[in-house]
Amino acid sequence: MEETNLQQVHLNDLHVSLGAKMVPFAGFNMPVLYTNLIEEHLAVRNSVGVFDVSHMGEFFLKGDRVLDFIQYVTSNDASKLVDGKVQYSCLPNNEGGIVDDLLVYRVNANEYILVVNASNIEKDWNWISSHNSFGVEMVNRSDEYSLLAVQGPKAILALQKLTSVTLADMPYYTFKIGEMAGLSDIIISNTGYTGAGGFEIYVKNENALAMWNAIFEAGAEFDIKPIGLGARDTLRTEKGYCLYGHDIDDTTSPIEAGLGWITSFNKDFIMKDHHAAIKANGPSKKLVGFEMIERGIPRQHYPILNAAGETIGEVTSGTQSPSLSKGIGMGYVSTKHTGTEIFISIRDKAIKAEIVKLPFL
Repeated sequence: MEETNLQQVHLNDLHVSLGAKMVPFAGFNMPVLYTNLIEEHLAVRNSVGVFDVSHMGEFFLKGDRVLDFIQYVTSNDASKLVDGKVQYSCLPNNEGGIVDDLLVYRVNANEYILVVNASNIEKDWNWISSHNSFGVEMVNRSDEYSLLAVQGPKAILALQKLTSVTLADMPYYTFKIGEMAGLSDIIISNTGYTGAGGFEIYVKNENALAMWNAIFEAGAEFDIKPIGLGARDTLRTEKGYCLYGHDIDDTTSPIEAGLGWITSFNKDFIMKDHHAAIKANGPSKKLVGFEMIERGIPRQHYPILNAAGETIGEVTSGTQSPSLSKGIGMGYVSTKHTGTEIFISIRDKAIKAEIVKLPFL
């Protein structure tokens, strides 16, 4: 993608002024690194850091039949949601794969917010719209909102200074709409993509800089840092979280990806019977986690081999784990291959690894 075609998040100039290394990501010019990957990663694991993930998409849905609509286009059972609850789900396509994974926010019985991946905003919008025979009013407000992910064990201490909402009383995967940093109608969500705890703050673009500055002032005593997408990737990989376009895509079933827990067969949804059959018969491939036994860093598309040197799968995500100081990764392997010993082909060398239970950390 040409640099000139890239979209910019509202705080783009701020990141540049902070010395961030900017790279094209999902059609946006995004900060991948500010200082040092390991330093940023450990800041989030041990204290608090802030990601600008304003490239994400937000669709606001309203209507009497909005739940019926969401039940049909998503895999999880949204009828379990109550006001202020968030649910992880995915959008099944017509080919047995996944259009995208997403978060479903229930504001009230007739109003929901869907938060989707940046690279799929237009694709998701078109897909969901094409199934809207339920009279639901849909508004794409992706360009109006900035999203700051304040993550790490000290995030709650920093943010609590800015709001009268009692953050400690908010369970994981819930949200409140309230006041923060003197700004009203802020969506405060106990969610994140790091496994380190923390909150995601949805704020209108015109208030994003004020919110950023308030968060950094509140977090100064905890040595709060801006964090790039590089550390976001290593953090999510350590927790075994799927990344769309890597571990799940248009060709993977949620059952193969280990996402059976977000696939509810007690309701009707797109391609339900197809996924039910995969569950009943067992998938022919499945997503596994592995750790390197010998030195080497696994990367996406590297072949996964058995002891005989035969290709039995492919790496979908891989990195050197800053927390574990070893190579870790995820990939699809043929279900027939049940042993734990595998090899990753790194520059035509078979490097020993072993299949382990997720998450790594």
